[in-house]
This record gives sequence, C-alpha cells and structure tokens, in this order.
Amino acid sequence: MTTSRARRRAVPLKRVYTRADIEGVAHADSMPGEAPFVRGPFASMYTDKPWTIRQYAGYAQAADTNLAFRTALAEGAQGLSVAFDLPTQRGYDSDDPAVSADVGMTGVAVDTVEDMARLFECIPLERVSVSMTMNGAVLPVLGAFIVAADESGVHASQLRGTIQNDILKEFMVRNTGIFAPEPSLRIAADVAAYLAQQMPRFNALSVSGYHFQEAGADAVLELALTLANARTYVDTLVARGMHANDACERMSFFFGVGTDFYVEVAKLRAARLLWSEIAAQSGATSDKARALRMHCQTSGWSLTAQKPMNNVVRTTVEALAAVFGGTQSLHTNAYDEALALPCAESSRLARDTQLVLQHETGVCDVVDPWAGSYMMESLTADIASRVRTVLDEIDARGGVVEAIHSGWVRTRIHEAALRVQAEIESGQRVIVGVNRFTTDDADERLVSQALDAAQTRTLQARRIAHVKRSRDAARVRDTLAALQRAARDGEGNLLELTIECMRARATVGECTQALEAVWPRHTVDLPISARMYGVTWCFFIHGTCA
Repeated sequence: MTTSRARRRAVPLKRVYTRADIEGVAHADSMPGEAPFVRGPFASMYTDKPWTIRQYAGYAQAADTNLAFRTALAEGAQGLSVAFDLPTQRGYDSDDPAVSADVGMTGVAVDTVEDMARLFECIPLERVSVSMTMNGAVLPVLGAFIVAADESGVHASQLRGTIQNDILKEFMVRNTGIFAPEPSLRIAADVAAYLAQQMPRFNALSVSGYHFQEAGADAVLELALTLANARTYVDTLVARGMHANDACERMSFFFGVGTDFYVEVAKLRAARLLWSEIAAQSGATSDKARALRMHCQTSGWSLTAQKPMNNVVRTTVEALAAVFGGTQSLHTNAYDEALALPCAESSRLARDTQLVLQHETGVCDVVDPWAGSYMMESLTADIASRVRTVLDEIDARGGVVEAIHSGWVRTRIHEAALRVQAEIESGQRVIVGVNRFTTDDADERLVSQALDAAQTRTLQARRIAHVKRSRDAARVRDTLAALQRAARDGEGNLLELTIECMRARATVGECTQALEAVWPRHTVDLPISARMYGVTWCFFIHGTCA
C-alpha cells in the first residue's frame, strides 16, 4: 500500500543512481583521515576503537543524577553528558521564586560548588570525559565544575570533555540564553581562551545542529546554521588573537539524526566536507583543525507517545545512520521519552542498543562502507552544494548575528517546521501508529519516573542557605564586584574571574546577577504570523494558495 503523494524532501532522492551521478564529485576518491575528511576524521575510525557511548542524563538533585551516572558507567557507558534544569541553564538559583515550577524538572539543579561535587562524587574525572550542555550560564556552571574537581584532587589540566558554549543557537531556537548576542559572544570567547591555556584536554565549543533539527529544520538548514555559527565563533576568536588552527582544533559539533536514513548519513559526511573548506578559508592549516569531530543524538521529536515501543526501532535506525555517518560519540534516546524522563529499563535498553551495534553487527569492521556508492556520494555532494547556497544567503544578510536580529533565522526554521507538520497531518509523512497503521488497542502502559519538584526546590533552598551561612561574605562580595567590573570595562577573562567567585562560594544566580547589572537580560521576540499557517498548509498540501 502506498500513499497518494510522495513525501517532499529538502534534498530529493532519485529512484536509481548510476556512475554518471558521481562524475565530477571531487571527494569521491578521498581517504579516511585525509582532507576533506568526508570518510571520517581518523584513518582507522571504529576498527581500532568504537565510538563513545555517551548518554545525556540529569535528574532533579545532584545525588540522583550521580547514581544514574555511576550506573551508566557500570553498564557500558564510556562518557558522561549532563542535562541541567532550566533554572540552572538560565542562571537562576533554585530558591528564586521566578523559577519555582521548573526546579529539577528537565535536568539536574546546580546552584553551588557543593552541588557539583555531589554530582560527580566517586567518578574519576581524570579518566571519564564529561560533556555539559550549558550555554547561557556557562561561566558559573563551568566555574563550579572546575573548582569542585580541583577540590577533589583533579587539576583543571587533567579534565577531559566538552562544554557546549554554543550561545548563538540559543537566539535561534532554544531560548535559554541570558544576555544579548554581542556580550554573549564575548563570554563564549573568554571561555575558549581560558580553556585553551589552562585545560588543553577540554573542548571549548560544541556547535549544535541538533536543536535546529528538533525545532523543525531540514538537513540543509540544520547544516547551514550550524556551520555559520561555527564560522562566527572562529572569526571572533581569530579577531582576539587566537590562531585559526587553535580555534578550530578546540571545536566539536553536535548533530541530530532522524529517520530519513540516507539523507542523515549523507548529511554527516557533507558536514565534514564543508567544515574542511570553512576551516581552511578561516586560515586553518592543520589536519586536526580541518577534521570535523562530532557527537550525535538520535531524534527526540521522532519519538511518539502512541505505541512507544515503536520508538525502539526508530532509535536503532537513527543510531545506525549516525554510525554510518562517522560519529565520534552517540546518545540513543529511550523509548519512553515522549512521555516522561526515561525509566531504568528504557535507559538500559538505549545503552544496550549501542552495545549491540558495536559488538554484534560488524559495523565497526569497515571504515565508511558507503564510500563509492553512486547514491551516497551524489547525495553528499548535493547536500553540500545546497548548504553553500544558504551560507551565501546568510552572508548576504550581514552574517549570523544580523540574521538573528532581523528574525530571518527564526522564520526559516518556523516555515520548515510547518512543512513537516503539514505533511504529517495530511498523511504524506507516515508516522506508524499515529497517522497510519493505527489500531483501537490501548497504547502500552509505561511506568514513568515521577519527580517531586517541590521537594527538590525545598532541599536546594536549604543547601543554598547553608552555603551562604558558611562562607566569607566579604570575599564573595569582592569577587563578584571584580567580575562585574571586568564585564563593564571589557578587560580580564570572565571565566577566570567567575572561577574565583565560585571558589568563594558565590552561587550560580549571584554570578549571573553581577553580570546582569552590566548586561540586562535579553528578551527574545517570537513573531508568529497566523497567516503563515494557512499559507503553508495550502502550498505544501495542494501546491497552490490560489
């Protein structure tokens, strides 16, 4: 049985590909570990070492998440990825009335160095790499991590991992930024500069395309916006005196991987091709600088609350696409995440999915098995060409920051999301168990993990109060004043100064407030046109709005 209309793609697929489709494809004869790195950033890829299993997690209080981390490591995870709750991400303390409903609800609440110490208790930070999805409140949160590690006996130079620090995409889709784009770029650059000098094993930027895909962007728009942001960060760092090699070498990428299998594999290959070009254009010359390294996560929006066990299949297919695309680390979503935080059983199955792929399927035995495929090489080149066109349009609009201020980026993503929703509602895009192949049977009943937000908020407030009673108030006041002065005068490294604030036992919220006195909180306009919905539906379902 087929649908009456073919699904529309941003990158159309042909029914049959031939040798003629790869004539003139410059990268077709390239090798893994060599520019332009289409076939992978390393010559051996998974044949020497499989990708890192890095599951993203965060639960209410630090002790809860610490238990989840230790369990994950015991069951096969090879790196940690921290999900913070929304108040922490936006620089609020858990006892702030403005955020009382959100404490601990989408991740772990971290207000102080003590919280960070509880989060990583009994975890050998000198051996386990840590990724932190933190952007707006990057200064106090990273500062707390560095201080907590140091006080546990692990010097900053020993720490391994990545801080996301990708503030530009917050103004486009995610909305957990705090300050306006211009001061936010200064913060991002200060973080990168400090880590380059003090923490050589810690990546300063993980430029994210995942959130664009989750917001509705297609593969071409996801890549274009991600690479445009990365280029902006490199330009900012080079303007401050950092060599392009150093700026690019300390940057990694984070992509979402959906169910459009061939397109997703080609997208990741095209990302490396394009980054090799962009890094070279920015002045980078080393292979390490030009070789894009990535983390991938299977799609969250593709998960369905209806027939949730179908999500196991979706996630497995997406994970395989990420592997064929050459990812360096991977998070696989749990089947119940469309309903609640994942339970222990679903979390274990998500990890085991990767272990099965690594140890039972043979996918690690061959480097880039898609190389030379008429379809894959043609599709990779096609995506790269389309992305270059969008990058040129961004440049014509004055660059990423101007495209943010004008609202162009949000409009493009919004339009793309509407196209997808229209396809789902019309049946052009089939979602098994949702708009096709449905039954009258009751959906599977899942045991969700309930969180007591009020209890988390109460306990965090007590911990904050205890820290404030125990600290040297004058020292806190002096370090916060120094941080505020540096923000106002444009001198000094903001991360270095924030580390001293956290060492003195300032809170995440207090550090943010010190900066707010100089840079007021940035508000994001969300211009939504009701007409856009009608126009999108008419055009993409009927082909006309006449």
